[in-house]
Amino acid sequence: MTAETQTPETVETTIQNLIPDSHQSVIETVIGSMAQNESAMVHENEHGYLWKFQYGSVEVFVQLTRETDEDLFTVWASVLTFPVRDEAGLTRKLLTMNWSETLETRFAIMNDAVVVVLQRAVADLSPGEISRAITLVATIADDNDEILQETFGNV
Repeated sequence: MTAETQTPETVETTIQNLIPDSHQSVIETVIGSMAQNESAMVHENEHGYLWKFQYGSVEVFVQLTRETDEDLFTVWASVLTFPVRDEAGLTRKLLTMNWSETLETRFAIMNDAVVVVLQRAVADLSPGEISRAITLVATIADDNDEILQETFGNV
């Protein structure tokens, strides 16, 4: 995968011109437009694809388990690691944010880390949904990681 610098307009044009059933190509186009410092990497194995790239102060992961309707498309970024100060306060804050600030994404706990995540089945997944999912997770994680770390960071 090559990470070329593109403008939002060229990314949207490229996305619209891609073959609709090529989720991998759409993901690579979106990541190529967002990745900073040529940070984009991809790993492929029998379970699918896993991309990783830097966006602001967060590392964003995108997983595609393949291209069938039953497969999954998942985007996540870690914003805080455990242990934390005031776990009850953090839980309340994240639940409140899940309701009012995260749109289709959500905060969750994965492997002793608070992550911003979006997951859905590949069935009927459009290029616009792929672009929106990656953009939302990256932006929400980058906008919230530093304040969450400052407020609730490691004990």
